[in-house]
Amino acid sequence: MRPKKILTFLYIFSLIAIIFCCQKKSSCNAAESNQISISKFITKANQFNKKCSNTDSAFFYYNKAKSLCNPKSDTENYVSILNNMAEIQLNHGDYLGSETTITAAIPYIKNVKKPENVWNVYTTLGTNYLYMYDYNNALLNFNKALGLQTDEWRKQSTKSNIALVLIKQKKYDEALQIFLKLSTKKETQEKPEIFAKVIDNIGVCYFRLGDPRGIQYLNRGLQIRTEIEDQLGIAISKLHLARYYDENHNKLLAKKNALEAYTIFNELHHVERKQSALKILIKNNSHNELKKYALLYINLADSIYEVRQKAKNQFAKIKYDSKLEKEENLKLKTNKAEDDLKLERQKNRNIVSYIFIILSLCFVLILYYYLTSKANREKIEATYRSETRISKKLHDELANDIYHTMAFAENKNLALNENKELLLQNLDAIYARTRDISKENGIIITDENYVLSLKEMISGFSTSNINLILNGLDTISWNEIDKNKKITLYRVLQELLVNMRKYSEATLVGINFKKTEKSITVNYTDNGKGIESDKIVFKNGLYNVEYRILKIKGEIDIKSNKDEGFKVFIKFPI
Repeated sequence: MRPKKILTFLYIFSLIAIIFCCQKKSSCNAAESNQISISKFITKANQFNKKCSNTDSAFFYYNKAKSLCNPKSDTENYVSILNNMAEIQLNHGDYLGSETTITAAIPYIKNVKKPENVWNVYTTLGTNYLYMYDYNNALLNFNKALGLQTDEWRKQSTKSNIALVLIKQKKYDEALQIFLKLSTKKETQEKPEIFAKVIDNIGVCYFRLGDPRGIQYLNRGLQIRTEIEDQLGIAISKLHLARYYDENHNKLLAKKNALEAYTIFNELHHVERKQSALKILIKNNSHNELKKYALLYINLADSIYEVRQKAKNQFAKIKYDSKLEKEENLKLKTNKAEDDLKLERQKNRNIVSYIFIILSLCFVLILYYYLTSKANREKIEATYRSETRISKKLHDELANDIYHTMAFAENKNLALNENKELLLQNLDAIYARTRDISKENGIIITDENYVLSLKEMISGFSTSNINLILNGLDTISWNEIDKNKKITLYRVLQELLVNMRKYSEATLVGINFKKTEKSITVNYTDNGKGIESDKIVFKNGLYNVEYRILKIKGEIDIKSNKDEGFKVFIKFPI
């Protein structure tokens, strides 16, 4: 039967492996196809994002890639896509929309392996809060970005952002310290555009602190930006100079620098800073010029609101349309899946049924062989122990008695009556021992005569020197007790009594039987010489006693001290 069993196992294993592999292959193919689509959408989005005029198309394709991306299995792509979408919204002045988009990445950043992606999340959030005048949250997120293990330029950029927030909070001295440290960095000095920005901001801090060094740093920043032809930087420096002269009541230079800044911002379509330049021009002009700049400011404010609202609506519409499309696709896929399931359901049921039947049969076979093998092993072990015990008794007890009797018969004059009497006594002792061994290993009666058989066995150990007292034996309905448990109890008591007669020198033995609702307890006590409790070794007879009780899920507790007798407590379930 074993070859057949092995073949059955191999067949089942092969069948399950084939089904699993097919499912896994199908799953892998779907995941691979999905990944290809995500990569295509990201590539398209990146191409449009490089062209500042096509950021709505970039947002559209980023959003399509996001809808296919699994944030748990493809966390890097998911977070990177959200960063790009939030940055586009940020650049269009949709700060709330940008915050909502990037916040969706927060639950997954703990699984992001590239620190630059996490840095982008915190930086984008911080920038949004900065523009929304929530400076505390801006600092919180910039500090989180600063705590990441990123490259040096990202750390310097973050420190610069923190300093800008401090300027907005009018903590000019703290911001100044940061910018001064940045200005000494080799990495800052090697990049003129960044160095000029730091120098310019140092000038702003000194200017706000009322330090005359402010104008020197502002002019130096402008000089560096002019040398590298950084138009946006030049315009920012001009704007800062205009503010400086405006605060120092130099209307002429304030107007001059503000107008130059406005002209450059207008060419670069930088509407927010155009507003800042117009504010200074309005403040430092009068009559027709004042009216002109005031109208420009009003029209620009309306235009900014309209552009931002359109961008906000456009991004919201892209998200909404994508959601509708996703739901529609999901619905179509669901319908198709239901149709496929209807076609495949019966086939799958059959396969499952076949597998279940085969597994059930195998389980039954395995259980059968296991139980059979276990029973055979237990029988072999029991037989071995019984044969070993009988052999030991025959050798240790009977063989020695026979040897001494034979020696007595050979060496003594049997014609004398006293020698004859001793010989007969020895033969009688040999017969008694043979009878005891026979009883120990004979068939035990377990029917309605069990109590009589048990009493007979126990009384057989009673002698002129040993008194046996039984209590409660007849109060138990032994017919309700399992056959194996009755046999076990019989053998255990027999083993205890044999050990008592051989070793204990007891003169009084008490055995008390008691039945409870769920168990039977037996208390064995003798007044023998006992043994020290720490020297009790479970071997030979005691091992057999413990083993037998544990086999019927019972409990046994042995207590003894030298010259204080021997006590055994036995409990087993009914």
